[in-house]
Amino acid sequence: MADRGVDMSALPKEVKDQLAELDLELSEGKRFSPEIERQREKRLETPPPAYDAQAPGPSNASGSTHANAQTQAPPPSSSSRYREHRSRRPHRSGGTRDDRYRSDIHTEAVQAALAKHKEEKMALPMPTKRRSTYVQSPINNCTPPDSSSGSEDEAPTSLLQPPSLQSPDSWINRSVQGSSTSSSASSTLSHGEGKPQAQSQPPQPQPQPQYHGPPPDVTALAPQARGSTQVDRPNNPPVVRGMSRGQSRSSMMETADGVPVNSRVSTKIQQLLNTLKRPKRPPLSEFFMDDQEEIVEVPQVDPNTPRPEGRQIIPVKGEPLGVVSNWPPALQAALARWGATQGKSPALTALDITGKPLYTLTYGKLWSRSVKLAYTLLNKLGPKNEQILKPGDRVALVYPNSDPGMFWVAFYGCLLAEVIPVPIEVPLSRKDAGSSQVGFLLGSCGVGLALTSEICLKGLPKTPTGEILQFKGWPRLKWVVTDSKYLTKPGKDWQPHIPTANTEPAYIEYKASKEGTVMGVAVAKVAMLTHCQALTQACNYCEGETLVNVLDFKKDMGLWHGVLTSVMNRIHTISVPYAVMKACPLSWVQRVHIHKARVALVKCRDLHWAMMAHRDQRDTSLASLRMLVVADGANPWSVSSCDAFLNMFQSHGLKPEAICPCATSPEAMTVAIRRPGVPGTPLPARAILSMGGLSHGVIRVNTEDKNSALTVQDVGHVMPGALMCIVKPDGPPQLCKTDEIGEIVVNSRAGGNMYYGLPGVTKNTFEVIPVNALGAPIGEIPFVRSGLLGFVGPGSLIFVVGKNEGLLMVSGRRHNADDLVATALAVEPVKTVYRGRITVFSVTVFYDERIVIVAEQRPDASEEDSFQWMSRVLQAIDSIHQVGLYCLALVPANTLPKTPLGGIHISETKQHFLDGNLHPCNILMCPHTCVTNLPKPRQKQPVGVGPASIMVGNLVAGKRIAQAAGRDLGMIEDQDLVRKVGLPQDSHQFLSEALQWRAQTDPDHCLYVLLNAKGVAVCTATCVQLHKRAEKIAAALTEKGSINTGDNVVLLYPPGIDLIASFYGCLYAGCVPVTVRPPHPQNLAATLPTVRMIIDVSKAACILTTQNLMRILRSKEAAATVNIKTWPTIVDTDDLPRRRPPTIYKPPTAEMIAYLDFSVSTTGMLTGVKISHAAVSALCRSIKLQCELYSSRQIAICLDPYCGLGFVLWCLASVYSGHQSILIPPLELESCLPLWLSTLSQYRIRDTFCSYSVMELCTKGIGTQTEILKSRGLNLSCVRSCVVIAEERPRLALTMSFSKLFKDLGLSPRAVSTAFGSRVNLAICLQGTTGPDPSTVYVDMKSLRHDRVRLVERGAPQSLPLMESGKILPGVRVIIVNPETRGPLGDSHLGEIWINSPHSASGYYTIYGEESLQADHFNTKLSFGDPTTLWARTGYLGFVKRTELLDAAGDRHDALFVVGSLDETLELRGLRYHPIDIETSVSRAHRSIAESAVFTWTNLLVVVAELCGSEQDALDLVPLVTNVVLEEHHLIVGVVVIVDPGVIPINSRGEKQRMHLRDSFLADQLDPIYVAYNM
Repeated sequence: MADRGVDMSALPKEVKDQLAELDLELSEGKRFSPEIERQREKRLETPPPAYDAQAPGPSNASGSTHANAQTQAPPPSSSSRYREHRSRRPHRSGGTRDDRYRSDIHTEAVQAALAKHKEEKMALPMPTKRRSTYVQSPINNCTPPDSSSGSEDEAPTSLLQPPSLQSPDSWINRSVQGSSTSSSASSTLSHGEGKPQAQSQPPQPQPQPQYHGPPPDVTALAPQARGSTQVDRPNNPPVVRGMSRGQSRSSMMETADGVPVNSRVSTKIQQLLNTLKRPKRPPLSEFFMDDQEEIVEVPQVDPNTPRPEGRQIIPVKGEPLGVVSNWPPALQAALARWGATQGKSPALTALDITGKPLYTLTYGKLWSRSVKLAYTLLNKLGPKNEQILKPGDRVALVYPNSDPGMFWVAFYGCLLAEVIPVPIEVPLSRKDAGSSQVGFLLGSCGVGLALTSEICLKGLPKTPTGEILQFKGWPRLKWVVTDSKYLTKPGKDWQPHIPTANTEPAYIEYKASKEGTVMGVAVAKVAMLTHCQALTQACNYCEGETLVNVLDFKKDMGLWHGVLTSVMNRIHTISVPYAVMKACPLSWVQRVHIHKARVALVKCRDLHWAMMAHRDQRDTSLASLRMLVVADGANPWSVSSCDAFLNMFQSHGLKPEAICPCATSPEAMTVAIRRPGVPGTPLPARAILSMGGLSHGVIRVNTEDKNSALTVQDVGHVMPGALMCIVKPDGPPQLCKTDEIGEIVVNSRAGGNMYYGLPGVTKNTFEVIPVNALGAPIGEIPFVRSGLLGFVGPGSLIFVVGKNEGLLMVSGRRHNADDLVATALAVEPVKTVYRGRITVFSVTVFYDERIVIVAEQRPDASEEDSFQWMSRVLQAIDSIHQVGLYCLALVPANTLPKTPLGGIHISETKQHFLDGNLHPCNILMCPHTCVTNLPKPRQKQPVGVGPASIMVGNLVAGKRIAQAAGRDLGMIEDQDLVRKVGLPQDSHQFLSEALQWRAQTDPDHCLYVLLNAKGVAVCTATCVQLHKRAEKIAAALTEKGSINTGDNVVLLYPPGIDLIASFYGCLYAGCVPVTVRPPHPQNLAATLPTVRMIIDVSKAACILTTQNLMRILRSKEAAATVNIKTWPTIVDTDDLPRRRPPTIYKPPTAEMIAYLDFSVSTTGMLTGVKISHAAVSALCRSIKLQCELYSSRQIAICLDPYCGLGFVLWCLASVYSGHQSILIPPLELESCLPLWLSTLSQYRIRDTFCSYSVMELCTKGIGTQTEILKSRGLNLSCVRSCVVIAEERPRLALTMSFSKLFKDLGLSPRAVSTAFGSRVNLAICLQGTTGPDPSTVYVDMKSLRHDRVRLVERGAPQSLPLMESGKILPGVRVIIVNPETRGPLGDSHLGEIWINSPHSASGYYTIYGEESLQADHFNTKLSFGDPTTLWARTGYLGFVKRTELLDAAGDRHDALFVVGSLDETLELRGLRYHPIDIETSVSRAHRSIAESAVFTWTNLLVVVAELCGSEQDALDLVPLVTNVVLEEHHLIVGVVVIVDPGVIPINSRGEKQRMHLRDSFLADQLDPIYVAYNM
């Protein structure tokens, strides 16, 4: 600073800090030096009070500085975090980038674009992240106090510090000032903007009972882990069923079911909605039509698309290759000549790590060592001098970049021995990026031998025994050390054979494709020689010149100029290794100065580094340089590096005409190079092209919008002796027009001639014959595809605008990855991006390529900075390139896979992204912006007018009405049963009479056996015991409980025989029992409110329970949750006196209510239904017939006994049919997983009933232990039917894996089946013992979304397997109905399942008996067809299919398939989606997703995924979840929420409670690991 004459101490601290930061950036190699110098000037000129915190006005080519879009930013407040300033290190850290730099011109365009966006005031919701160990950014000191009053201003991070005294407003003001970004284009949080208006709560039909405290857990017993049997943990009150179905959920959801709409999550979602409402940049062109079966592309040509208008291009010819008399017949001959005649002449100087010369290899030494190596290779490798290598064999060359001498000797030794060298990078570890692809290269080339130096061999990774590690994917290699001391000197008579150059391969150069495969380009001996001659002629090389080479000498320009052409011309090469450049970036300039070098080979990055280190050296001179070859001069952004370098070094003697950009590719080798100019001649003009034109593949000079212009420099003329033309990059190689961008193809003797060992790929690249517009070949000669995209400009100058492998084709437009990188780099990366490490690639999602940008984040970048940077990159790319980004990810510094020279390995990065192994620390997905090709939303047809039109619309000709029925439940069958079991005829009316009759006729017959966790029978009940216990309870009810007939009594018992006895006690006393799951003693706060709610809603007059539970109900802990003073009478039934009731009640009619069945539906509705005595006996009779139950049978039940079919099987069926029930409480399985299966084996059970939770516990817990169980004698061959009791679509994957896992224990694959029941009818289907096996069909998912059923073959794309839900029970009729028109449907349609059955429930038990509601759900009629029958609406969607199987009566069997609950379906884009289908896709997306659930919120699809892996996988899930839902369901995910395992609530039947989850999410109660708001 002293050289400016500025007193540093007088400067304010902020300015000093900013200057120190700029210095640091300079030392780390972040920015161009001139730009930094300008910033320093700015800092020093600025008057202290108002600091300018912006990036400087970038200079354009002429050097004038443009005023920036925004000049003043508020000063950084004291709370904004400063980076710690490290002392300057002597060694500067390595290369910012391998081959890309930000351009000053471009920075200006980006700033202008961002300024334009700034006016639109974009507010993106920032993702919510739980602070955890793996997040690398420091905690923001600038966190708002969490004001408990619930202000709308949410924290940008999810860690809220303890409330402080400031108001939120003061925090906001501070945070706004604290953002020191220059032209902040988007405020991350819209403070106080866009608050959603709270909608008014809809009027509820009945007042909810008053209870206080936290919202109740609906049915849970325990807060167990996910695997447990019943884990209801919804933390929200269930809604009491008592509203019409149409109004029930939709009206309540608007206010998120009582969640304050201004909670943090909903504010963010509102921001997201506001963002999504803004018009998308590209008009939404409907690319695709969804015709239910197939998505077809609709070609829509935009009339404004620019089209090429020029004439067809004429191939461009290079000047003829001159014939020089003394050119050698082969390259080895040139080496032999110089070795003999100019032995003292220096060939190569190698530098040490400090940049000082280490050794010089003369031509004499090079020749003699190469001959020794050739002799050794051919004669001395095998035992007893057997020849291992034959001429033409391939040999790998493994030498580090710091040892060019050994490499030269090895390369020329191989040429002299006539073996083919394959230079590769030194493998550093078994997990090197791309190492298996290098293995593929070695395999395809048939390499078995590797040459290396002693030092390099010592450094290779070894196994514990000291052998070289077998690298992943590599063939077995024999390693040979080529140091001189290990080589044998040949005898006087041995001379290497040097034939004239022919078409056999001389060497193989590796090349990585866009997909990451590494292929070997074989270069023939004659091509190698011709290429050297062409380079000599083009570059005007002279004998004895000095050349400085900074490039990799193993391949490409470094090899062609620095190893081959230099030897041909006896040039002295000074090789500057990459490591020296990292330590001393100016070293190559110093070498040019010291050695008066005539030629230097560099890349843009070397120019860049030299400029930054330039102030260290004042006296360097570049006047000797006649040619500065810029190897990546074809890169569109090289122009600014060349200009800046020239500006700085022209004063040091650098001549403008010496800068020679060139274009090369491994296949075509040197394509074009700018010839060194004559001093004083004007430099070639630049092309300023329109980006829009480029994206359509045409050349248009940019005139109007300078923000979207691309400046390119030429790469000179075609090589001598070559012919070049431009062809279309895809499809047949048709010649382009003169104003069209295409792929450069070259015909020349000096190019590669094949991919070694890959003849198929070779043909498409090396044997291309261009065709004209009519498709006719233009000649016989084959051209080679160079992989470069460009055009021929005026004066036959070649311009390159990109590479084929960096080409991103999005919606029919081409974008170049390098251009996008440059734009992203121009958006102030200094705060966020680590060393400019950014990569761009595309992934194919939903019929199009999507652009992904991945960058490494600086360790000290804050969340806020990163998010700010990401949102601004979005805007810049949108403005400049007119393309939307799909995903922007920031990963921790130094974690992206690297290429050998330290650049980013793009294909490996892409693979990590697709596999979910990228582990980003920040991610922003923008599917809403860039996915513009979704099919048109379906328009719903208006509901028809009259029956006729509906008939025509719904019943396609030839389709049968979708209906089915179980067999008859007639009296005749019952007569047989009466004779068989001696049941009194009228007993089917009342279950209480059946029990009394059994107690008289067969008193000692055991009805129930209850097992504990050890499998021991802890309690049994014979007919007479059960009858007597019921009598005691009935007596107690009338005495203690003072109960009147018809009162409701709550039964609060753990699963067991007490529950059964008290149920019959209630029937004996004439009361109505209501079974309720008891609260969990360890989790009263969550489970007790549900108990309270059911007691209140059912208006229970009394509670029957055990002493233990009675104590809990009256405990202090209970008092903390509910009001314990208002419990109804509590009667404990543990020690009742032996009393008999005066009379046993007999209901006057069978239509009286027998019991109430309360259950929580998957949508969170608490619903009580009334079950009459007639329904009970009809249901029991139906089950008895279907399962052939009678007194001598035993069944095992592992179910919850509180509602639905579980309660019927546990409490009612045995008393009716007389069979013995072995009861296994599902909770016992947690302490002894094999309990249920061992019971089946021990008692030789034929029929068993379980829930999905039980099946899942067994599958996950003991599925892998079948061998152990088998050795213990467990045998399941006795099981004839194992029925899963559920109210949902059969879980086919679970039942199939259960069958497969336990097949080894003898379980028949036909045994497992499912049942189906609903609230209106507890049992509709149940797979019985007779009749056909359940059938499985595959339906097309796309048709299903349109409510159509189209059967497809197994394995068809988009096919969904569905299993029949068991056979329809006797007496049940099923019909499929359109839920809107209420008309019957054909069997190719999906509709609501309606049933007619004697055992349907009588109606909902609500506080006010809502007549209309009951009529709607329980007694409703079809709008046409059969208007007399009364049907009950199940609320489930399904379809009926007639199968080829025959039922017992010999008729074809009609199967009922349940698809999902109507309440749960998601209506999106006019289509009907079932959550389970989306969840299945999501769970398959990544190995770390344990479980998932989806719901919608204001038309946004929200996906919640439970993460079972480490937290660093959390952000990997976001793109994968978004991809899979888009691919398979054509839906854009709005919000992805990653949570801990076990957060998704499930009910006792193992069904997900999605609505509770939704409410918890909106109330911000989930404590998510990460919430991503997709833009």
